[in-house]
Amino acid sequence: MGRFIPPDHSKGDPNTIGGYMAVHDRPAAFEGSDGASYSVEIVTDDSGDKEQPFAAYLLFVRWGHGDPVASGHLETEFLSYAPSESAAREIVGALRLNDVKSKLDALIKAKRAEDRPWWDAMGSEGN
Repeated sequence: MGRFIPPDHSKGDPNTIGGYMAVHDRPAAFEGSDGASYSVEIVTDDSGDKEQPFAAYLLFVRWGHGDPVASGHLETEFLSYAPSESAAREIVGALRLNDVKSKLDALIKAKRAEDRPWWDAMGSEGN
């Protein structure tokens, strides 16, 4: 069951992805250029670099049309590297919502190009 939590604007800038999540106490959601609904989360991982051992990226979860069931996901490359997990998360959290939406739409566009049938890709190769 859903619950209404009023926004707490003292927690951050709601125009950034990290601030939005803090102010509204939930992940941000976007409509992708493909018409599907996506929620977004900041994820951290081991970067493999001894100097900057933590990296962060955006994970977009695609939701089924009318269903509360995940139907796929897209993720960015590492967007930040830092000496601590919280620092890596904070760097990505400072991204403006418009920039996050642009990253989602770029991932959707790349996925569409990747999913094209080989004959369609071959037909447009010389153009």
